[in-house]
Amino acid sequence: MERIILIKGKVKFSITLDPTVWIFDERKLDLDTYFDQQEKETNELEEYTKSISKHWDREIIEGAQIPVANKPEKKFIKETLITGSFGIRFQPFLDNAEPFDDAKIVIIESAEQEYTLPIEKAKDIILGFSANGKPLTEDGPVHVYLNKESKNEPIKQIKGFRIE
Repeated sequence: MERIILIKGKVKFSITLDPTVWIFDERKLDLDTYFDQQEKETNELEEYTKSISKHWDREIIEGAQIPVANKPEKKFIKETLITGSFGIRFQPFLDNAEPFDDAKIVIIESAEQEYTLPIEKAKDIILGFSANGKPLTEDGPVHVYLNKESKNEPIKQIKGFRIE
């Protein structure tokens, strides 16, 4: 049970997080490059519309193309998964827990101490769950990166999150 993390407290739904399955989640972030990237705001609907429009235009002009198996790309993706360091944003999990209106803070419970931050700042948290292709078994199950500047100083040995 030590691999499981709970989001509890002043929330409509208590959430149980299992970091061992996040490697299959499409929302995962590559921590090797994430902290070096410039933050840019994107409108997901607008990006999706542009990509679909581009695809539609290409099919109208060039005609449909038969998909071709791209084995080298699959091999690259597999290599990245078994050697990379990954994380995932905390915000979707916090949103799904639906904090009550009077909830103002998130308490990060670690084995050593508790860390308190406002809910708005907690939405920027990145949960690191893999380092060099391996789960964080010794000081995990996740590392908490509070912001992009905390790349080298994550909070470790996380036991859970409490909303108050």
